Amino acid sequence: MRKALSFSALALTTALVFSACGGDDDDSDASQSTPDTEATTDDTDTSSDTSTDDAEAVALTASDLRSTLEFTLQEHVYLAGLATGQALAGNTAGFEGAAAALDANSDDLVGAVTTVYGEEAGAAFDPLWRKHIGFFVAYTQAIAADDQAGADAAVADLTAYADEFGAFLESATEGGLPKEAVAELIGSHAGTLIAAIDAQKAGDAASAYLLLKEAAGHMTMIAEPLANAIDTQLDLEGDVSSDASNLRAALNRNLQEHVYLAGAATGEALAGNTAGFEGAAAALDANSDDLVGAVTTVYGEEAGAAFDPLWRKHIGFFVAYTNGVAADDQAGADAAVADLTAYADEFGAFLESATEGGLPKEAVAELLGEHAGTLIAAIDAQKAGNAMEAFANLKDAAGHMPMIGDALAAAIATQQGLS
Repeated sequence: MRKALSFSALALTTALVFSACGGDDDDSDASQSTPDTEATTDDTDTSSDTSTDDAEAVALTASDLRSTLEFTLQEHVYLAGLATGQALAGNTAGFEGAAAALDANSDDLVGAVTTVYGEEAGAAFDPLWRKHIGFFVAYTQAIAADDQAGADAAVADLTAYADEFGAFLESATEGGLPKEAVAELIGSHAGTLIAAIDAQKAGDAASAYLLLKEAAGHMTMIAEPLANAIDTQLDLEGDVSSDASNLRAALNRNLQEHVYLAGAATGEALAGNTAGFEGAAAALDANSDDLVGAVTTVYGEEAGAAFDPLWRKHIGFFVAYTNGVAADDQAGADAAVADLTAYADEFGAFLESATEGGLPKEAVAELLGEHAGTLIAAIDAQKAGNAMEAFANLKDAAGHMPMIGDALAAAIATQQGLS
């Protein structure tokens, strides 16, 4: 029997977007053009009713679960890596801004656990999750001080933590995800993020950003099996690993990554760090390759070749905006905003054509306009030197991307008959 659970505001928002765009894939929120208002009644669900007092409950699907876990865990890596980078650069304000955004990301993860397993489990997960972040901070502080013993101790703590965290997830999933498997995955997570931190310490920005991208990409190896274990346990609607779910998760990951790498690049540029900008820009270019590859896989070489320069075009407009505000050139900044506004219509027309009308260009243009606005707000805060606001705005801009990725995934799934 399908278990109905109240889900996050993100799921409700995307359900409304799908309703406007006409998607109907059964394995994504697109199928929920009318949100499910069924209250949780299963005796095994201990989640609090207070989360739905003032809003409709939305039924959690397997695709929702996977996409949310991948999105939030990938964000954890980017914000952690940006925080350690700021710390190793000696930028206290930057570190505090990134750390505050990382703390908000932890709140999101705790909320997800609470939604699925209830308040008691969420309360147990909260300090356990944040504990490993402290070990990464300890590692960063140690290598900053050339304290090898301290760094080794932090690595040992992370190794021991992997077993502790594995035991928690094994218990929560009732054995669906064995602690040995979790420990191995957490160990890989620690190793890939430590490699990025080491490159930051060495001043190798090109390697640091590419390694951070690799570490972020690794998180799907944790999120997908965790989603599968929870799905098996709770018997959610849909399939965690269906073609439609795979597409949705991949688009959301890549679009979120686009925002974080673009924001990192503009931040480095406005700080006058040429090497850092070039490193972030190279990783952003690799992200664009990933998106082009996704389009090519679905629509073929010709469509991929057409999408490639069109996608990269809007990145150039963000660069132009950054250059404008860096030089206090209001006319140049305004011209870049105008270019982004015109681009939204052009890109919308491309997606409407590619999806055979499944995703109307007006809907795309509106979503891209919001993307531009939220990222520009982050750039403006970077220019003003307000790191706390800059990272909060960057997280907000990244969090907006599922509204694009989910709507596009739903339209493609309908068009291609994915399930």
